[in-house]
Amino acid sequence: VQLAESGGGLVRPGGSLELSCAASGFIFSLYPMNWHRQAPGKEREWVASIDSTGRIIKYADSVKGRFTISRHNVKKTVSLQMNSLKPEDTAVYYCNTRSSWGQGTQVTVSS
Repeated sequence: VQLAESGGGLVRPGGSLELSCAASGFIFSLYPMNWHRQAPGKEREWVASIDSTGRIIKYADSVKGRFTISRHNVKKTVSLQMNSLKPEDTAVYYCNTRSSWGQGTQVTVSS
């Protein structure tokens, strides 16, 4: 299983970023996918999940209404559209399925 995140960067408060995670080495369309994040000095926290079909989606309260998770089963990617970003969204963002994790992508929200 390989997961590779991309799309992180520096953005001003109120801005937007879209993260992407490219998956390989397993039958992507059969598995739910998750995004997590870890801020400096804090525990890794769950952000959002999407089931294998894309129909069942859940969000952490801290991002609900601002972030949108989606997946493309043919392209084997899962995305996280992040809008109205806040400084407290600053973290390394990871995609995950089962016990596999990507290397993460840094998101920094700062003026």
